Amino acid sequence: MKTIWKLILGTILLISACKSKDGDYTLFSTSEDLALGEKVAGQIENDPINFPILSENDNKELYQHLNRISGKILQSSKILHREEFAWQLKVIDNDTLYNAFCTPGGYIYVYSGLIKFVQSEDELAGILAHEIAHGDLRHSTDQMTKTYGIKVLTNLILGGESELLTNMGINLLGLKFSRSDEEEADEFAVKYLSDTDYNPRSFAVFFERMEQAGGSMGPLQFLSTHPNPENRVQKIEAFWKEYGSKSGKDHSENFEKLQRSLK
Repeated sequence: MKTIWKLILGTILLISACKSKDGDYTLFSTSEDLALGEKVAGQIENDPINFPILSENDNKELYQHLNRISGKILQSSKILHREEFAWQLKVIDNDTLYNAFCTPGGYIYVYSGLIKFVQSEDELAGILAHEIAHGDLRHSTDQMTKTYGIKVLTNLILGGESELLTNMGINLLGLKFSRSDEEEADEFAVKYLSDTDYNPRSFAVFFERMEQAGGSMGPLQFLSTHPNPENRVQKIEAFWKEYGSKSGKDHSENFEKLQRSLK
């Protein structure tokens, strides 16, 4: 009996020691998130068949624009792990996919198809802010733990399970966030954008167009891997009002340059 109570007490202490900055409980530290994300990012970038990443050297102007946008977002005081995570951004060269994702530790990937789908820099900023929120709130680690289990992820962090790691980059696209995670990422995206010169309400406009497009444009994976919370557009607009109703500046000139730079 004493042994059982010791185990229970030990578990409680372990969980208490792993409370994250956003108030959730996790069995992984931020350094372990970063280590896992680095491994997965390495696998993604060594798989040009499934993930044809545009070279930064050959697309300097494109990456300058994207890093300028993400850099503004990452200056928000609401970012919890700004100094702890990598916050690297890469573009996957595939115009037929409309998606983006963030690995643990802040490695962000955006498909060229999604960049071409957006109609303003503010919409694109909303997508990047949303992915940053998933990484910052550590949603991806939570979903990967549910999918693969604590033991497997621990082995990956420690250097084992290389065969699984080989497939994990591809399988990331199949991981679905919960609707509560999505709503939280939407809210924090609005919080981040409210600290910038972007209009957070444009993120709601993006989802309106995405929903209207339905299946007419091909596979809109963003909506399958980022399932819609109930009344998503209305909730984003409510968050926008709650956090100041910022209107933002005109970024149309820079957005035109960004679109032209996407070869």
